Amino acid sequence: MMRLHDNAASPFCRKVRVVLIETGQVDAVEIVPAVGHALETGQMPLAENPLGKIPVLTRPEGPALYDSRVICRYLDARAGARLYPESRLWEVLTLEATADGIMDAAVLMVYEARCRPEGERSPAWVDAQWDKIARALDAIEARWMTQLAGPLTMAQIALGCALGYLDFRHGTRDWRQGRASLSDWEAGFSSRPAMAQTAPAP
Repeated sequence: MMRLHDNAASPFCRKVRVVLIETGQVDAVEIVPAVGHALETGQMPLAENPLGKIPVLTRPEGPALYDSRVICRYLDARAGARLYPESRLWEVLTLEATADGIMDAAVLMVYEARCRPEGERSPAWVDAQWDKIARALDAIEARWMTQLAGPLTMAQIALGCALGYLDFRHGTRDWRQGRASLSDWEAGFSSRPAMAQTAPAP
């Protein structure tokens, strides 16, 4: 059986759990809780991922896989689910990378408050991370909405998890303001059973 080192609050781990549900592979994976960050790696799967990050997927037939994009691509191939359609492969991969960049910036904002002493925190640095997020959301609203229509892809899953994390950790910043199309899409996508089942608890 495969084992997924996972944290319910992580948007990257959520991506993997959504893929497991959408591709019918939940019963093939044991969930192993992991907690930590760069300054506190005690419970992280360092033997499996020397970078000390999650998610990590261990599997009987080969070495552990890490980075959510690698794991999701592997699970998609294993199930033959076609979340990366050949006809739109580069667009799907680019939009997934954009969503992952949103998650990266949003997580760094959390770590700035959680990991640095109060006197060492930089509000300007936090705002710069949010600027990255805002630019990415504006770009999606302006030119990527057509990629969010049609059959389920990994781009949709990644973006749904990214937007869910913004609501979870940065709700007061109101990412929906001025982005009506993206807001409408998220309202519909978040109602999918796989998204509802994996939503982080407030």
